[in-house]
Amino acid sequence: MPTVRNSRERVFPRPFLKWVGGKSELLAEIIGELPPGPLELYVEPFLGGGAVFLELARLGRVRRAVLGDRNPELVDTWRAVQADPLPLIAAFDAWEKDEATYYAVRALDPRDLDVVQRAARVLYLNRVGFNGLYRLNSKGGFNVPYGRHKSPPRIDRDNLLAVHRALQGVTFVEGDFDDVLAHATPGATVYCDPPYWPVSETSSFACYDGTVFRRAEQERLAATFRGLPARGVYGVLSNADVPDTQALYEGLPFRTVWCRRSINSRTDRRGHVAELVVRTGPKPRVPD
Repeated sequence: MPTVRNSRERVFPRPFLKWVGGKSELLAEIIGELPPGPLELYVEPFLGGGAVFLELARLGRVRRAVLGDRNPELVDTWRAVQADPLPLIAAFDAWEKDEATYYAVRALDPRDLDVVQRAARVLYLNRVGFNGLYRLNSKGGFNVPYGRHKSPPRIDRDNLLAVHRALQGVTFVEGDFDDVLAHATPGATVYCDPPYWPVSETSSFACYDGTVFRRAEQERLAATFRGLPARGVYGVLSNADVPDTQALYEGLPFRTVWCRRSINSRTDRRGHVAELVVRTGPKPRVPD
């Protein structure tokens, strides 16, 4: 995807990571469910690739933001971009993009690396690994194989600098969604994009930090989401459109949208899938 610019060559931020379940395909649908106008406080507890936040930033609609995720390497990467992306790019460029180097970088223990190197490793594995997958095993080891590329993967420097600018003043929280949502004070707007409920017995989007997001977590999230209005907080949530999720959010306004999914190890499992977009209640109106 080319860098996005306007007529004066200003670069607008866009996702710099490929992320399973990323929301680039559904930006209009999701942002259309958010309150109109500037958001005084935007809170997102399942950050991932950050497509929704970056689009809101591009539109100039976020005054303050708290962004979080329970994946520490992911949060480290966002923090590194926020601090200074240039050392990150240099570290990425220092690694060759061949198969031998890929497996050597994959084998590195993130605990032995500094913050910049950890972040560069995430970017490198995301770009050079197979199909942009980010997947950890039960021991926390990255286990995606090498990807074949027609040309060496690279980082879009201009875009990463644009993301860096968009992140100034943003607060990052590493932790469970309840830890992040604790920052949602009255008047805040929340968007939740959790690991999706599996659409079949053999599929799951629940293991991208080495920990399965099980039924109990889905139920706990639904209870927290239902409790947002009592705190004066408006929320929007997306999940797989399956009977289990429809039952979890029964009674709340929700609708089905369709999204094209292109990240899967099997090409026959890519294509359009149904997703559920849920609101905590009526969408706020434009102030008079």
